[in-house]
Amino acid sequence: MNNRSNTVAIVLITSLFFFWGFIHNLDPILIAHLRSAFSLTHFQASLVDSAVFIAYLVMGIPAGLIMSKYGYKVGILVGLVLFAAGCFLFVPAANTMSYAFFLSALFIVACGITILETAANPYMTVLGDPNTATQRLNFAQSFNGLAAFVAPIVGGKFILTEDPLSVDQVAALSDADRLAYIQAETAVVKGPYVILGVIILVVAVIFYFIRLPEVKDEEEKGSGFLKAFRHKNVAWAVLAQFFYVGAQVCVLSFLIVYAVEVSGIEAKDAKYYAGVAGLLFMLGRFVGTFFMRYIEPTKLLLYYSLISVVLTLVCIFGSGALTLYSMVAIAFFMSIMFPTIFAIGVEGIGADTKPASSLIIMSIVGGALLPPVLGYISDLTGNMQYGYFVVLVCFLVVLLFASKNKSNNITVKQGH
Repeated sequence: MNNRSNTVAIVLITSLFFFWGFIHNLDPILIAHLRSAFSLTHFQASLVDSAVFIAYLVMGIPAGLIMSKYGYKVGILVGLVLFAAGCFLFVPAANTMSYAFFLSALFIVACGITILETAANPYMTVLGDPNTATQRLNFAQSFNGLAAFVAPIVGGKFILTEDPLSVDQVAALSDADRLAYIQAETAVVKGPYVILGVIILVVAVIFYFIRLPEVKDEEEKGSGFLKAFRHKNVAWAVLAQFFYVGAQVCVLSFLIVYAVEVSGIEAKDAKYYAGVAGLLFMLGRFVGTFFMRYIEPTKLLLYYSLISVVLTLVCIFGSGALTLYSMVAIAFFMSIMFPTIFAIGVEGIGADTKPASSLIIMSIVGGALLPPVLGYISDLTGNMQYGYFVVLVCFLVVLLFASKNKSNNITVKQGH
């Protein structure tokens, strides 16, 4: 493959990192919007995240099998088609005014994204000079952070365009007015998701006609999913990643709802705080990578997780704008956690690296299971702040993981 073709391939693969980051970071906007439209409890609203992140558990192994049998290009095409199909399903979901239909559409989108993540991460490393593979991957993954900054702003402009009605206000409407309100609110999401679906299909067509190198990975004998757990760092990394991703989703997805209910910020203004959190998340990765030149990654993880614990305590027991500032600041300090946990988990395990990597990726399902717990506690206690005891526990697990591995000196590759 010549340099020009190689550059085109790198640009196209990099775009995938932005697209799945964009769709993930529309979720906070969608949660706030659908919660108003359908008068959802916190627990019910949290099912948006569950529908998305359960796909990592369901599709993790099938995605790997697709890649092994048919290659990276076919895997990417399948992922893009599922991604686009899920986006288009937002139209009938809005037309039927069915929350369950919305969740199904999100699940299909997430299945496509799971396949894309499984393909794009390793594929980026084989495009070009092996000596610069890590730099290419870091560059591509920085577009996740860019998407985290852009998506809340774009979604806030086209989806959460004005202050939504509260549950009590919706309940006070007449049956006809309530139906009209739900129709209007659900119809708003059709345009942005249809446009995104069309863009994804265009990208799929480009991928179909572009010649990409197929890479066959050598099979590593003696490795297996269960055998990977014989390494303590693998078992601990799976546990820590499960809780970390749960914390990340809880913090970012509920940020707008938290800003409105706890910090007293209007929804039309709160959406910009979500954008700031995304920006800090992106900057946190660059700053964290710089600090790792002088501080061992595991020690930095220890410091950052400790700071995150303190900030979460402010979110639970504080009041006013300070709670929102603390919530936004958490985004900066948790930014290095996924890649650092991942790197510790796969270090020095030889032939068990691939199955261990799959297990750690599948532990992303924490993003599906822990947000509903936060929502349930918030509903049960009538105080959303108490739900963030879930986040506190998550960061304490990461802190424990860091303390047990603080002597490790590793090279970190940026991740989720």
